[in-house]
Amino acid sequence: MTTGLIPGGQNPDPRPTGGLPQQRHEPVGQAALHVDNRSRSSVITARAAASFEPLGRSVATARSFVRDTLQGWGFADIVDDAVVLTSELVTNAVVHAGTSADVLCLRSDDGVRIEVADRYPEREIPLQGQAVNMGNLDREGGRGLQLCAALAGRWGVEYTPTHKQVWFQLDLPERPVGTRTAGPSLPADLLPLADGRVRVAVVQIDRTCAITSWNEDAEELFGYAAEQVIGKPLTDLAAWPHTPGTSTGIAEALQLSRWEGSYGIRAANGRVTSVYASHLRVRDTGGEPSTVCLLVRDHERAVLQTPLRGPAADTTTSADGQSTDPFEVFIGSPAPDDLDGLLQRTVERARDMLDGDSAFLLLATDDETELEVRASTGLPSARQRFARVPVEAGPGRYGSARMPAVHDDLSAVPGAVPLLSGTGMRSVVTVPLKVEGRLTGSLGVAAESPGRYSNEEALRLQFAADRIALAVESARLGELERLRRGSLSFLVEASDLLAGTLDRDQTLALMAQMTVPTLATWCAVYTIADQASDPYLSYVLHEDEELIDGIKSLLSKIQPPDPVPTPGARVWSAPSEAAHQAALRSSRRSLGLSGGPTHQIASGIGPTLATASAVGGETVVLPLVARNRVIGMLTLGKPADEHFRQEILELAEDLSRRAALALDNARLYSERTAISQSLQRSLLPPELPEIDGVEVEVIYRAAGEGNEVGGDFYDVFPISDGAYGFAIGDVCGTGPNAAAVTGLARHALRLLAREGLSGPAVLERLNSAILDEGARSRFLTLLYGELWPQEDGSARLKVVCAGHPLPLRLRQDGTVEPAAEPQPLLGVMDDLELYEETVTLDPGDVLLCVTDGVTERREGTRMLGDDGLADVLTTCTGLTAGAVAARIMRAVERFASDAPSDDMAILAMRVPGLQND
Repeated sequence: MTTGLIPGGQNPDPRPTGGLPQQRHEPVGQAALHVDNRSRSSVITARAAASFEPLGRSVATARSFVRDTLQGWGFADIVDDAVVLTSELVTNAVVHAGTSADVLCLRSDDGVRIEVADRYPEREIPLQGQAVNMGNLDREGGRGLQLCAALAGRWGVEYTPTHKQVWFQLDLPERPVGTRTAGPSLPADLLPLADGRVRVAVVQIDRTCAITSWNEDAEELFGYAAEQVIGKPLTDLAAWPHTPGTSTGIAEALQLSRWEGSYGIRAANGRVTSVYASHLRVRDTGGEPSTVCLLVRDHERAVLQTPLRGPAADTTTSADGQSTDPFEVFIGSPAPDDLDGLLQRTVERARDMLDGDSAFLLLATDDETELEVRASTGLPSARQRFARVPVEAGPGRYGSARMPAVHDDLSAVPGAVPLLSGTGMRSVVTVPLKVEGRLTGSLGVAAESPGRYSNEEALRLQFAADRIALAVESARLGELERLRRGSLSFLVEASDLLAGTLDRDQTLALMAQMTVPTLATWCAVYTIADQASDPYLSYVLHEDEELIDGIKSLLSKIQPPDPVPTPGARVWSAPSEAAHQAALRSSRRSLGLSGGPTHQIASGIGPTLATASAVGGETVVLPLVARNRVIGMLTLGKPADEHFRQEILELAEDLSRRAALALDNARLYSERTAISQSLQRSLLPPELPEIDGVEVEVIYRAAGEGNEVGGDFYDVFPISDGAYGFAIGDVCGTGPNAAAVTGLARHALRLLAREGLSGPAVLERLNSAILDEGARSRFLTLLYGELWPQEDGSARLKVVCAGHPLPLRLRQDGTVEPAAEPQPLLGVMDDLELYEETVTLDPGDVLLCVTDGVTERREGTRMLGDDGLADVLTTCTGLTAGAVAARIMRAVERFASDAPSDDMAILAMRVPGLQND
């Protein structure tokens, strides 16, 4: 930025000539005539102009330009109003209109006129009617004009084909020339009361707080001779009541560059004398610092007290005579309802109040050990939001957030304010937010130039912080309450979803889907099979599906996090570091800095950079601990330069505990299901044998989820040359206990039949084996038979039906009849008298054998029964054995809509006949 006087110059061209704003100052000349032609009757004595690019930083630069210009002209009385109005109008131009802004300052004999022009003439302003209502202060548009109407003596808007110009004029107050500040003339009885002589104690303190100088007025006020106190710490004499809103002690106050306020001095008579003090920190020619303290009696504070720029009391009076809350004065009315809006308005007002380049507000955690960035302006907010810094940290005067601090030059103390590292800020003032003596946050304003702030600015900022602390804390508690309610609802829903499945893969997917994007931008789940196994990357999810493969590839190339059982989230920096290195290598290769061809690599740089950005933020790992064992890790990540809120991490920790138990339950269920299914499969017969001249088909359905074998069973097996055995039975009950008897019956049948025993003998010995099981035995219904295909195309069968549903014979003419007589079931009596019956199946005949799960299929009070089964079988004439079994099963399934409650087995045997050979 360049400045200078242009004597007698032409009207300046407001267009920018480069990247930096250009300023011009002019005395009286042709420019004055130009102003007169635009209906301005005042004589223009000087002008200054500057242009600003459409950048966010331009607003702060415009404020500085106007402030410096008016102070240079000696108009400090109207600087604050001019800066506020210029800030709003330039914001409308460079932020909302998106164009460059031209600022012109004109000095006249009766005031200052400031013009702000943008290159968006189509953007109209609200028209004023009889009832002027430009909206509330929260509106993005129109607020600058509302402020003009409130603060300026005159204002207006002018349009040209290429520009829209808003101007305002501030009148100068009448005051004696050369006076910096002045108060009104008052009657004698209204002047501050003092003794016959106002005594000002001058006390000088060295760097150790020891008194080195004590003047005569100090002796008179406090009763100590100089030799009695020199060398003693002032803290031994001071009665420090704590400044309202702060916890600064006398020792801390003596280290500040400037301080002003009230406390007490214990006099020689033992009484405490209330004093008003002004401290100034100086250094001698040798560089040794000390503090000069000026003290007067408290009722004579007008001698030292600096007039406050802001409101001096808790309430002010508006133009209509009504009381106004100082909080509303600082924040604006109406105040934002939400916490984020309130915090953002706070930092913007604080920045404007101290004419800073940036401002930030941090809220304290519940234990007051850390501060979390919640709002900022003029800083890269996406990078800083939710970043955490310790309350007690940093060297020098910024050693604690519990007291006000002024830092003249951050470059002299690197790392003193970690939040501002790399932002270009040089000076900073910070004050605490406190409620009932408890630290709730910290408010800071920073500038790019060093030495911008003193104790006076710290007091102004502390005054504002005291006014907003209670409102901020109330809004924060309201947000926490809403967050806790939402967290409770979230955890209840998560528990229901996790409890609704016992499938491991589905549990992993649910874990990831519940965290993304509610808690994190991306998520990875590692699982550990056993204590001797390494963590395995089992699932990866990102809110952008196109980035999942890149993150999965990146995580597979780095060492997984250590399976530490310590509860809570811990930061894991490996993904962001690996992504950064991968992106750097890809960038170097694409630029040809690593040698070799570049056209093959350039196409892959996009995904690499996208992955680096996706995992470049904070990454945390939460252990998945179930039954005192780490079974995996839940990894949550944010994109570049983002951080997790503490409340989100606490919610993620609660979720990880529930997810760990659900995942371990799914693991146990999967293991037990695999064992059960393996055992059940061992009870099923091998493939059905091929029988010449006889079609055989079996359909089997075990009741119960996950069961492959229940209480029903079947078997078809060769006995000897040309002879085959078949069986279909039903053990009392279902599930594993019934399946145990099923295995006993099926294997015993095969062994006994191959010994050459007859059918009744086989069943009698099986009955004895079942009874030998004692209390574990179950009764069994069984249809057992032996089959011999004949040369004439028929088949001869011998069957024994021990308490089982009777087999049905379907003839070619469609008639259906039982093929056996009922006999006693097995597993009940020791002595059984069983006999076998001979049945001949002619060509085209079908023998259908079923268990009671088929005949007892129910729909309300209706049951399929033997008659219903026979009716279905009559429709199966001419069908193959497979088609007959399938039709029977479809009829059973359609009979009732509910899932079957009993095992079902269907065995169909058919003699095809000579015509089908």
